[in-house]
Amino acid sequence: MTSETIPALLPLLRRRECAPNAPVAWRHGVPISPARFLADVAALARALPARGHVLNVCADRYRFSVGLAAALLRGQISLLPPSTNREMVRQLAARFPDAYCLTETPTRDFDLPQTLYLDAGAEVADADPLAMPTIAIDSTVAYVFTSGSTGTPVPHKKRWGALVENVRAAAERLGIAGRVEDDLAIIATVPPQHMYGLESSVLLAWQSGAALVAERPFYPADIVAALKRLPGRRMLVTTPFHLRTLLADNVVLPSVELVLSATAPLSPELAAEAEQRLRAPLLEIYGCTETGQIASRRPTETLAWRLLGDVSLTEVEGVARVSGGHVDEPTELADVIELAANFSATREFTLVGRSADMVNIAGKRSSLGYLNTQLNAIDGVVDGAFFMPDDAGSGHSGGVTRIAAVVVAPTLDAKRIADALRTRIDPVFLPRPIYFVGALPRNATGKLTRAMLDELSARGVRSNAAHESHESPERDPGLPR
Repeated sequence: MTSETIPALLPLLRRRECAPNAPVAWRHGVPISPARFLADVAALARALPARGHVLNVCADRYRFSVGLAAALLRGQISLLPPSTNREMVRQLAARFPDAYCLTETPTRDFDLPQTLYLDAGAEVADADPLAMPTIAIDSTVAYVFTSGSTGTPVPHKKRWGALVENVRAAAERLGIAGRVEDDLAIIATVPPQHMYGLESSVLLAWQSGAALVAERPFYPADIVAALKRLPGRRMLVTTPFHLRTLLADNVVLPSVELVLSATAPLSPELAAEAEQRLRAPLLEIYGCTETGQIASRRPTETLAWRLLGDVSLTEVEGVARVSGGHVDEPTELADVIELAANFSATREFTLVGRSADMVNIAGKRSSLGYLNTQLNAIDGVVDGAFFMPDDAGSGHSGGVTRIAAVVVAPTLDAKRIADALRTRIDPVFLPRPIYFVGALPRNATGKLTRAMLDELSARGVRSNAAHESHESPERDPGLPR
């Protein structure tokens, strides 16, 4: 779907002609029809206050989607921040004084007017099918936020036409657009309030004819139970962190139609195990909050990413910019990329690493993403991450930059981890020190913030004194003590 072919109005749901009444959602194992969904949307739209912006914190994915659609019908913009801590909500309230909170449970955590989500009654659920609402392509659906350099969240406008073009291109790439089958359900371990969850677990379902699943299972047993409740074909939307946790459990996994992963690069080894255990192909999505989804790959087949739809990509003097297709304005990427030699024909590229994550030690270059992949591939490492301490290269090591790591590895010590890393990475990147912790405080999409790592390493210094010397990495040749 190119920009020239997008009409001025686009339907809220793109139904399959062969099965117009197929479920649009599953909730607690019960299918929800298009008529029920549209009736729920209309009922909630009438109940929403006359305000311009809404913070939709509904954890139930079906309720979130009803709230998102109802706000659209009322001309309200959904606010989707990276977190809903008190400070973040305070900043949102200051920036959007007409904002309110749509919630399933009243809370004192948010200093905003609150509207309680109430499920519609049986008389609404049994209503006759309603005409499909259409939305103007220039309508602003949401502001999705990134953290600004000053700590103030930076909003990025998401228009209806661009979002639809984006997820329809993804549906084509994933092979779930225009299929005769009408029983695909999308179950996700990520929340709908984040860009990846919004695109791949809500909007993808709306615009492909698939059904979204209300629940967001986290623990392996819950994921298995949720998959087993679905009677037809299933697609699992997840992250490397959630996938690694699922595969680490010895439970027998149900087969699925497709696995989709994003938020961090997935190692080919983990992808291969996922495909074998879930008996389905695994695809990765690449993108960012600013641009949305722009490329995909199947890591068991290639390390190269291929652009989606009509998106364009250029690279000049180490700076990558994406434009075209659903990307409203040329946007500079935070990643270092390499275009394929035959890029004009294949539209493929590889990721070197995030610009901010590139590390240069003793004249050698690597990325934190690559190092994290190697660390988490070690047998016995449950979770782990490299990071550059704030005082790196400040003189305590003779002016030589030293990289650190926090690790969850109950059965390993620092020497065994360092020995395993020597077979995978250049010795100059061996972490000094390695902090051992009980768990990494990842957010709902499996990411770690710098603040989380700094706090965790500080706690690790105090509580893991027995591991701090880890003589092997400190004595590795090539770096002065």
